[in-house]
Amino acid sequence: MTTEPRTESRNGLPSEPDQAWRRAEAEEDPAAQAEEDPPGQASQAVRPGRHRRPPEERSSYREVFAIGEFRAIWSAQVLSCAGDQFAQVAIAILVYGRTHSPFLTALAYALTYLPPIAGGPLLSGLADLFPRRRVMIACDLLRVGTVGLMAIPGLPFPALCALLFCTVLTSAPFSSARTAMLPDILPGDRFVLGSAVGNITYQASQILGFVTGAALVGVLRPGKTLGVDAVSFGISALIVFFWVKGRPSPRREGTTRPSLWSVSAGGVRTVFGNRILLTLLLFGWLAGFYIVPEGLAAPYARSLHGGPLTVGLLMAAMPVGMVAGAFLISLVAAPSARIKMMGWLAVLSCAPLIGSAWSPPPWTVLLLWLVAGMGGAYQLAAAAAFVQALSPSTRASAFGLAQSGLYAVQGLGILAGGALAQAIGAPLAVALAGLVGLTAATRLAMSWTRLRRQLIAAPRG
Repeated sequence: MTTEPRTESRNGLPSEPDQAWRRAEAEEDPAAQAEEDPPGQASQAVRPGRHRRPPEERSSYREVFAIGEFRAIWSAQVLSCAGDQFAQVAIAILVYGRTHSPFLTALAYALTYLPPIAGGPLLSGLADLFPRRRVMIACDLLRVGTVGLMAIPGLPFPALCALLFCTVLTSAPFSSARTAMLPDILPGDRFVLGSAVGNITYQASQILGFVTGAALVGVLRPGKTLGVDAVSFGISALIVFFWVKGRPSPRREGTTRPSLWSVSAGGVRTVFGNRILLTLLLFGWLAGFYIVPEGLAAPYARSLHGGPLTVGLLMAAMPVGMVAGAFLISLVAAPSARIKMMGWLAVLSCAPLIGSAWSPPPWTVLLLWLVAGMGGAYQLAAAAAFVQALSPSTRASAFGLAQSGLYAVQGLGILAGGALAQAIGAPLAVALAGLVGLTAATRLAMSWTRLRRQLIAAPRG
């Protein structure tokens, strides 16, 4: 029988989950707790009822952006995301221009998704071994070198692919270090809003980055665009160096530094040995079901007798819904309310997709997918609770595990959806993905109803 590990964090999550569970039950049934307390002690403890709880801390986006370190780390994220998108567009155009091979072009593009899955869980542990600011700067400087080499005219195709793989591979420790540092920069509820800003930034970079990157390639050509990309990573490193505070490594105890493999394995044991962390991880991996519509946008648009505009609208529907939902939830809901809403929002992220089975008109499909995207905004609360519940010494490696798993389940979900669409058509494939996802989300929501009390009660304890 596995013992749940101690998970101390800045937001006050207790080191013993079972004690927090008992405190939550005691608040619901003070009489039961009085029976457990020795005589004379029950009267000394003041246990306010739910109607007398102090108001929860609420933050605003203005307060988040008022912190100089967050503005710096957010600017570095913007440059990093934009650089990734520019590189993807430039490499695709460069490879096709040289080889005129759709297969080799697709292979080069696929290399931008493989590295986080292959090396993410291991390399993310670097941010738990070394100071996280130093890891971010080192990753940016490495990308300056690799992207700069890719800009050399006439570079052989194998060398180009190898440099591209290394460039994307370094994004895993960079992202893990940035996320692990955020709770130190944004304490309490500000971290949730900062996570929302990061989520919106990522979604917007995907939409705007491809358009801007294509325009930049059209003006400067692929080689010079890659040169601009290298400069953007250099600027990101300078921003982090001058405007982000240096903090010591989270692993300062002892005289010997643990190996990277042991740190990564420790992150895996931490997540899979704790019911709350494992449930939050599975909430995140539900994206493997509701990502299917985005992957099937083109064949679905064909079933609706639509053209490229329909494809674009279908692909944008769920990201737009997710951005809107994340903004509203972070702005309106209290911290404990976000935790309570996760279950039914996860159900909402999959349930509307079932309506695709009846082949509704295009505007109805867009509305269903938009609503599903808004339900997917539960990821904001799940990701924030996951990171805050981790010990600082394992925060980066555990996040790297979650992020790499997310890439993997999304890729598998799209592949499975494509295989189903080939056999039964895109509308039925989307509906089936929604049905299976709804079943999984319902089971998680039922389990979360029992576990969330512990997480909500922890800051009060």
